[in-house]
Amino acid sequence: MKQLIIITVLFVTGMVSAQSNYDKGMQKAFDFWKNNQWTEAEQLFERIAAAEPDQWLPNYYIAQLNSLKTWEEKDADIVKAQLEKAQNALNEAMGVVRDNADILVMQAQILTNWVAFDGMTYGMKYSAKISELYNRAYALAPNNPMVVLGRAEWNMGSARYFGQDTAPFCKDVEKAIELFANFKPEKPFYPNWGREHAESVLRSCNN
Repeated sequence: MKQLIIITVLFVTGMVSAQSNYDKGMQKAFDFWKNNQWTEAEQLFERIAAAEPDQWLPNYYIAQLNSLKTWEEKDADIVKAQLEKAQNALNEAMGVVRDNADILVMQAQILTNWVAFDGMTYGMKYSAKISELYNRAYALAPNNPMVVLGRAEWNMGSARYFGQDTAPFCKDVEKAIELFANFKPEKPFYPNWGREHAESVLRSCNN
């Protein structure tokens, strides 16, 4: 599935008037990330996760950072280390919340990283699981644009792999863009990424 495009992260994080240390730390971590200081962002998320074990978001973003970094990494040892770190962080997040669509999408993306890294080894192992994760996420949150986009991209990649028409899934990308227009995260710092990437995917559909 090497045709899958790296998901661009868009951060729209809300500031609250009376910020806690957690809020301040999360905002600072996002500021690092937006300024392309990925190492500093990851280290701060790790400190927040250690200090706030009841919060799932710091570990979610540790997982996302390591997943995203893997797309452009060629060294097999580094890829494996990053994906193992991503999985461990996501496991911690899963220990805090259950039946969470955003976490299911992130799990699907981490497994997609493995498939993109070595399709011969991991394609058969994870493809059905990835589809299952996206379907579960969609059942939980059919109006979450990140769920709709991730599911559509996975289905498009699968269709390309098997020489099938991707047009039906382009309509799902259109739906994701429509959902992004009115999407508001449930709380500050909750996931809200992918709108620009969805628009890029749709342009590729129309070419």
